[in-house]
Amino acid sequence: MSSSLNQISQPAIERLLKSPVFLTSFQRVSAQHGLALPLKFSSPLDELNVISILSLLNFGSGYRIPLHTETGRGAWDNIRLLVFSIFIGGSEEDLLSAKGMQQLNEAKVAELMRINVYIEKPHTEIPGVTVGELGGPLYELVKLISQVLVETGQLLEEAGYPSLGAFVVEALKEGARVTKQTSDVQVVLDRLIRFIPAFQDCNIVNGQSVYLFKKALFLVHAITIRFGSLSPLPFPVPNTSLVPVFADNVLPSLLIHLGVIELSPSFQSIFPDDKSSETLISLLAETVSEPNLSGSLPNEGPVLTTDQACILRAAAVDACEMIVEKARELNEPSWRKNIQLTELDMWLWSIAKDRADYRRLKRFVLRDTVFF
Repeated sequence: MSSSLNQISQPAIERLLKSPVFLTSFQRVSAQHGLALPLKFSSPLDELNVISILSLLNFGSGYRIPLHTETGRGAWDNIRLLVFSIFIGGSEEDLLSAKGMQQLNEAKVAELMRINVYIEKPHTEIPGVTVGELGGPLYELVKLISQVLVETGQLLEEAGYPSLGAFVVEALKEGARVTKQTSDVQVVLDRLIRFIPAFQDCNIVNGQSVYLFKKALFLVHAITIRFGSLSPLPFPVPNTSLVPVFADNVLPSLLIHLGVIELSPSFQSIFPDDKSSETLISLLAETVSEPNLSGSLPNEGPVLTTDQACILRAAAVDACEMIVEKARELNEPSWRKNIQLTELDMWLWSIAKDRADYRRLKRFVLRDTVFF
């Protein structure tokens, strides 16, 4: 799909792989997966349930600017805070169980996220008086989060699963019926995607089916990261060395800025960016120490349609496959020849936050989606 609308630049891929920013930061930044959770778990299943719910709720990128304005944090950090708050909240009922998830209505989610979901509007009858009404982008996000939690909790309870983690364990065991230890990643993904609507990240664009499954792929890789090195394994763990990248809005946006994805004229009109050689040289230069910009708002990117976002996300999947293939052909350093798609994903996602100039780059926006 991407090749007919947007092009992947082979020279830009080689330029990126040989660039100072890649060579000096990849090994450090690609290890920043953000899955070391500062929580005390009663069991591996307890931790798996939390990781599964984090993955289920790993969306909201389209609300990045409103979230930063309200909380000073982006979507992922706010979702982590929400899940952490539920976990340590001390509620009589376990709100991370299948039954408890159904209790997380919009008001409860907004309270736990510590965000304001009211907007001020003029009173219809009293001049000079404003009233607060539910609305605005953060209310949209809260509704999406609540809907996903309630719907998933209902499905789990109806199917007899006490938690999302319990369902994921069953999927892992089903994937390991032959190998016993390594769970077949395709079997696990199939179970996750078929059962849970919030994992069904696919679309039809120009008559062609596009399967992206960002959150499901993120979950199976998170399981590998957190539990794959344990001995004995608490449950079968999938081998994710060959799974595609977890395409959101960050990966394609950054690859556009780095010149790897070359936009067709129709996309250039909605996603203009500085293609000057000076800008590109700066982006590919070695990371230098820069002042902390945590208090400054990111730049809002172009708002896309669902089809436009899907096309760019698919282009990022293709581009990353080509980056890894090209890395195999290059000589020293030896570690570059062996990079995996999951590591490349983590590097692109993390480097976008690691450098001040990268944080200023615009990312495209799609709201009203639960997929990224």
